[in-house]
Amino acid sequence: MALRVTFVAAAGSSSVLAERFEDDRPLDQAGWSAVQRVAHELLPLAAADLRYCSPAPRSRATGECLGYAPLVQLALRDCDMGRWRGLTLGEAMAREPGAVDAWLADPRSTPHGGESLLGFIGRVGGWLDTRPAEDDCRVVAVAEPSVIRAALVYVLKAPPSAFWSIDVGPLSTIGVAGRAGRWSLRLEGVSAQPTRA
Repeated sequence: MALRVTFVAAAGSSSVLAERFEDDRPLDQAGWSAVQRVAHELLPLAAADLRYCSPAPRSRATGECLGYAPLVQLALRDCDMGRWRGLTLGEAMAREPGAVDAWLADPRSTPHGGESLLGFIGRVGGWLDTRPAEDDCRVVAVAEPSVIRAALVYVLKAPPSAFWSIDVGPLSTIGVAGRAGRWSLRLEGVSAQPTRA
């Protein structure tokens, strides 16, 4: 058997506020309400052998609200956006359009003075590869959607550009299974049983 890791995307904040790079806002009332609406579905994940979260306030609060009592993992932090931290993509584009274009086009670029997309994907993948590898160990990790996107690119050995094509909504879950260097995507949930003729 393999190690099973289920990622839970942190609850979002109010949709009125634009998403910001390395957003440190805590959960607002809309986020708390969203967690409460889906808690019955996500609560069974609290039985995981190991429970982690990113250091972001939304991730920590989501994990606590779901009863996971998660351990903070610095490797699950959002991408270091350097001087763009706290800006929306539109604000960064208005200030430095050429730099944003370069960052979006080249996964090795760091025009913001922070971490490259390639480095971010490697960091999150390195965290996965260093999880305890006991057979059938179950892990839950609450993280920002960008962290989950980076993990999926790593697991699927997809080109870094695939990062921009993955949409991870608040409180969504996705599973991966395997061990260091040998991961696969694991779609979880109820599956229909075929009927026999």
